[in-house]
Amino acid sequence: MGAHIGVGSDYDRTDLSDHAGEVMAELGLRGAGVAMFTAVDLSRRQRCVSGGVAVDATVGISHPTWAAEAPATETPAVGGTINLVVQLPVGLDPGAAVNAVITATEAKAQALATRGVPGTGTATDAVTIVWPAGAAAERFAGPRSRWGTRVAQAVYQAVWAGAEPRG
Repeated sequence: MGAHIGVGSDYDRTDLSDHAGEVMAELGLRGAGVAMFTAVDLSRRQRCVSGGVAVDATVGISHPTWAAEAPATETPAVGGTINLVVQLPVGLDPGAAVNAVITATEAKAQALATRGVPGTGTATDAVTIVWPAGAAAERFAGPRSRWGTRVAQAVYQAVWAGAEPRG
């Protein structure tokens, strides 16, 4: 399970596992999962589905950056986060899981480029790939594989919708 947890734009906790545990306890949740913290208004979360792959995205692009751009200073990253939770109905072997993260990241960057965002993401973006326990493992999840194509389409749609200019 993956969940987005809303925090204020001044959030500065570094004990993220502890904070996630506190939120789980407050909500009465049990078991393993992934928590992704964001200052993006959770009502703006985008959910897109393509061929059985579901993506939940919170898209905050207030401070886009280029992945390969050297930082001007050694200051901490500033706000703006794109969090992606990608849910597949099939399992992935380790190599396919890595491919799925890469495919999702490429689709995110493509959606941002289409929207005219000057960057490949933000300094604090995160991608989580989840699938049912015990599901048969697929070997491939690159952009031209059966499941990778679906990951790419769902991520692209979610990020593109979330990056829509507001005003």
